[in-house]
Amino acid sequence: MKPSIWIVDARPFGGAPVDVRITGASGGAVIDAIVPHGERQPAPGDTVIDGASALLLPGFVEGHTHLDKTTWGMPWYRNAVGPRLTDRIENERRWRAQSGHDAAAASRALALAFLREGTTRLRTHVDIDTDAGLRHLEGVCDTRAALADVLDMQIVAFPQSGVLKRPGTRELLDAALANGADVLGALDPASIDGDPAASLDVTFALATKHGKPIDMHLHEPGELGAFTFDLLLDRVEAHGYAGRVVVSHAFCLGALPDARRGALLERIARAGVALLTTAPASVPVPPFRETRAAGVTLFGGNDGIRDAWTPFGSPDMLDRARLIAMRYDLRRDDDLAAAFDCVSIEAARACGFADYGLAPGMRADLVLVDAENVAQAVAMRPPRRFVMANGTPIDSGFTR
Repeated sequence: MKPSIWIVDARPFGGAPVDVRITGASGGAVIDAIVPHGERQPAPGDTVIDGASALLLPGFVEGHTHLDKTTWGMPWYRNAVGPRLTDRIENERRWRAQSGHDAAAASRALALAFLREGTTRLRTHVDIDTDAGLRHLEGVCDTRAALADVLDMQIVAFPQSGVLKRPGTRELLDAALANGADVLGALDPASIDGDPAASLDVTFALATKHGKPIDMHLHEPGELGAFTFDLLLDRVEAHGYAGRVVVSHAFCLGALPDARRGALLERIARAGVALLTTAPASVPVPPFRETRAAGVTLFGGNDGIRDAWTPFGSPDMLDRARLIAMRYDLRRDDDLAAAFDCVSIEAARACGFADYGLAPGMRADLVLVDAENVAQAVAMRPPRRFVMANGTPIDSGFTR
């Protein structure tokens, strides 16, 4: 029998101390057993890691980021962009073309930073447009391949300029889904594309052709966003796409009258559509408790991190959980634990990451932090004592 790895005297989610046995090769390991601390002894030759009564958590999940855009580890980007969404889209396209921004190098630097902070599963949106073609996708695919044994990465083919406005985008998305993208993205079918029914029809035609799930950015406000949502849900039902669609941002749900929002949330729940929030401070957001009470999965992500859109963001998902808690005024310990769920179990469920969690048979993605419980970890964001990704220990100097 091959030697095992033991993490001894660790407290899952702040509970009683346990010992965790991990078996399988590094880059392909699973949690084999979780037993009360001291109940079983490691075999000769096993590796033993002292948990020192630290809090044990599953690897974190980043549900929505843009690895291809980041300037992480690069010189400061001076942001002088205009206030509109289209200003930011056009500014970024110009900057990336003029600077020769390298999506492969950028995405790898940020992906490694995520790993070191304990994120082992990640969904990233990658720009597909008629200027860059598939160049950004190819760069992020290189990063995914280089880190495949430690980081479970999903790539979304994202039409940052919409589908209909730039002829050739549909064909590029088709090629992206055939050449490495796991998910089909979409963007504001009414306000960007100008024809929400036609835009959504293209999206569902491509997704069903390739058998891929959908993750749509929906920034459209109020009743306009609700109208688009209804059109989307019509197509989810017609195409049998229940449980295969995420709507990112969904600002409209934070600005609708109570009755309209309640009816829409009921329909979203029936369709199995999940909602992604970055918990921004400046715009409405889907209500936390009402959304969860309706049976809708609500999970979290950073969106862009230090790029041409924003100087903010962090690869520390405990920090994102803290921001979610602050945005939604979550103060009780159980509420802070629910904020952590947004960057762990809820995100894994919404994105479809398999074998996730602290249980025998799950992938060996583990994080130790010095905290009494999950609430303290979210509030204080302590340094990572130990990170394991798919059976591979990840230290502060880990690179690839």
